[in-house]
Amino acid sequence: MGSGGGVVSSTRHGDDTPVLITEAQPSYDDEQAQRRRKYAIMMSLRIPCLIAGAACYQIWWLALIIVAISIPLPWMAVLIANDRPPRKREKVHRFRQRGRELESREHRVIDS
Repeated sequence: MGSGGGVVSSTRHGDDTPVLITEAQPSYDDEQAQRRRKYAIMMSLRIPCLIAGAACYQIWWLALIIVAISIPLPWMAVLIANDRPPRKREKVHRFRQRGRELESREHRVIDS
């Protein structure tokens, strides 16, 4: 007989990748990589905004709006990149003690 344990794997097409059987949260490294991508995308939007603002210098109010949009982008990128997703609220099964109850069976009484 073989030893117990091992990885549950899918049998389709000889694929040996593990099957996810729980609702586990993504790993810290995956979560951090996702936050880095968000930060990079938001910071890369700032340069085109500044270029578009410079290209629209003839229409001063449009250039001002575009540049004003690019000003809070670094601040928002840092806040979004540093914010972790909320933890899942797990329902914890706790022991709840009922009020004191009398036993329902008959008791022997000894008279002397």
